[in-house]
Amino acid sequence: MANETVAKVKVDPRDAKLSMAHFFVAFSALALGGLMGLLQTLVRSGKWELPWGIDYYQVLTVHGVLLGLVLTTFFIMGFQYAAVSRTTGGHSNAARRLGWIGFWIMLIGTLMAATMILLKEASVLYTFYAPLKAHWIFYLGLTFVVVGSWIDGAAQIMTYAKWRKNNPGQPSPLLSFMAVINTVMWIVATLGVAATVLFQLLPWSLGLVDTVDVLVSRTLFWYFGHPLVYFWLLPAYMCWYAIIPKIIGGKIFSDSLARLSFILFLLFSIPVGFHHQLTEPGIDPAWKFLQVILTFMVVIPSLMTAFSLFATFERYGRSKGATGLFGWFRVLPWNDARFTVPFIGMAAFIPAGAGGIINASNQMDQVVHNTIWITGHFHLTLATSVVLTFFGISYWLIPHLTGRKLTKAMNKLAIIQAWVWFIGMTFMSGAMHFEGLLGGPRRSAFSTYGGAKQAAEWIPYQVAQAVGGSILFLGIILVLIIFVNLAFFAPKGEEEFPVAEAEDNAEKAPMVFENWKLWLGITAALILFAYTIPFIDIIQNAPPGSKGFQTWNKW
Repeated sequence: MANETVAKVKVDPRDAKLSMAHFFVAFSALALGGLMGLLQTLVRSGKWELPWGIDYYQVLTVHGVLLGLVLTTFFIMGFQYAAVSRTTGGHSNAARRLGWIGFWIMLIGTLMAATMILLKEASVLYTFYAPLKAHWIFYLGLTFVVVGSWIDGAAQIMTYAKWRKNNPGQPSPLLSFMAVINTVMWIVATLGVAATVLFQLLPWSLGLVDTVDVLVSRTLFWYFGHPLVYFWLLPAYMCWYAIIPKIIGGKIFSDSLARLSFILFLLFSIPVGFHHQLTEPGIDPAWKFLQVILTFMVVIPSLMTAFSLFATFERYGRSKGATGLFGWFRVLPWNDARFTVPFIGMAAFIPAGAGGIINASNQMDQVVHNTIWITGHFHLTLATSVVLTFFGISYWLIPHLTGRKLTKAMNKLAIIQAWVWFIGMTFMSGAMHFEGLLGGPRRSAFSTYGGAKQAAEWIPYQVAQAVGGSILFLGIILVLIIFVNLAFFAPKGEEEFPVAEAEDNAEKAPMVFENWKLWLGITAALILFAYTIPFIDIIQNAPPGSKGFQTWNKW
């Protein structure tokens, strides 16, 4: 009986090995991608030039691909694989084999794409918009990463399905349910990017076709590109909903509310890509307006999450004797990095969410579209809210998987690292937002776009970005020191994988949440409703032959 209890609260060592393999790749991507980010900010300050013939856009592509795609995908798959193992009792041998196959395919694809970028054959940024063209090996590598992630995710779904079969009529463990929702959303979303790569960009790069329909390519990318943001975000929500309450000594406010919010993210995160294309011709404004409305529907589960989190904090605070409106704030465990680091990420999501509302609004987007404001927004959402939460997860998950302990010294260093990150991001992201309001372009090195007077207004903000980028790189060094210590040198011991429980008097989550035919059916219906007619319209009204391609190329 004792062995069974241990098995339920600890990730199986065989599963831990695969999760750690994912994390080694993720933190390697953080090291190289972070260095590229530092170089970018130094170049944009106008005070420094890249040595040895390195191209700015090569550096920009490495930064975006490694941090936006490689770091996130490998970390998320490693975390979710461990979470499913922890809450279901472990993966089967078949699921483990599938997980390893997916991991190696992803890694091979990553190395293929990275090699082409480093050889200057794929300086196309992480969005790889046509008419920018990369070497065919780059596109094939990206395809491998996507297909490998499908296989990796299939292992998690297989274990979840096995648990459901063995426990009929019971709601699945919350973390496993959340992991499967995120995996399903990822698979549905990546169908778009897989389609444009396999049927457009790869044949074009191989010389099999002379032209591509650029608007179709961009539409398929943004069908994927917006749910990509939620693929990043939902694992952070998993931590906020189901792990943070356990760390502070509280309970999950509502298991059912958490499940409902994740289902709403699945429904409303995919059919909204047009809000990234509000300024593009060739798309009927009525369909843009519809997708803007659907975009704002995502505010609902976001507000549900905020309500649930602060209710959890307040109820915990009241149990400790806190009084007044914000008395609970003082009694939270601020000396525990497992809480403090993700909490800073939570707080950053407040201004990040406000910026997202601006980006999704047709009128306000006209002011900031294609300016460095958008880059600043990404650095608040992904590089602060999400990444800080990922760091907070790693500070207990890495020692849990390696059989070591988070020492007081590493805990203190982790809190310092989080504040270093916060200060650096305040400088860099804040300066990006202000420069964007002045018209500073994104995706470009220091320039005189708009004339010398305009550029002069941008200089102070570009210098501030360099300062912030330097501080952030110091934060990356601290993260890597902590990671290496927790993986190899920390004292042997048992570190908890914290999973919170629902309130004692909470009702069982309704089984309708596990009705995948219903939720996938609604998701498919929303996607078909939002995309079928405009997609047919885009194809029927495409410019003939290479004419349209040349028009975009001049642009």
